[in-house]
Amino acid sequence: MDRTLERSQGGLGIGLSLVKRLVELHGGTVDAHSEGFGKGSEFIVRLPVIVERVTLPQSEKPSSASDFKSASRRIVVVDDNRDSADALAMLLRVYGDDTDTAYDGVQGVEAAERLRPDAVLLDIGMPRLNGYDACRCIREKPLGKSLVLIAMTGWGQEEDRRRTIEAGFDAHIVKPIDPTDVIKLIASLSAGDCS
Repeated sequence: MDRTLERSQGGLGIGLSLVKRLVELHGGTVDAHSEGFGKGSEFIVRLPVIVERVTLPQSEKPSSASDFKSASRRIVVVDDNRDSADALAMLLRVYGDDTDTAYDGVQGVEAAERLRPDAVLLDIGMPRLNGYDACRCIREKPLGKSLVLIAMTGWGQEEDRRRTIEAGFDAHIVKPIDPTDVIKLIASLSAGDCS
């Protein structure tokens, strides 16, 4: 298995998972169909149409993005897969956070210095500067002492988690990423609960 940090083509296949989560946040569904390799794909997204707004009693209201809102945080999402970075940043904005994106490790370090965020989500396998080295660069700067740094990767073995801790990350999350989990994780790390 080739596990180079810089991928020349393709990604980790999280695009459809992100689309599914976004569509579900809006009460919809997404289906994917293909007749096989080289025969194309069909994606069907179904979203509800609100004809009449119904007010539910407070006890019957479903959980939503607002259930997880707290004080707005500034979060930088760094991933060389632009669609993935942009989608995650957009989902985090739904939860009330202020987000920015960067598309490689060098841009991620620069964004952290310029924006002074509360948290940075760093992909590991990126060109120019991988996530491990970007984390080390950020930690060496004065802002890096109190900043929450989270590795986001498709790799979740014990060895992968050990490497992220050694590089200076506060946490390691495996793709596809649930934004609700990210919000809870950042809140717990910001409060000093690194369990």
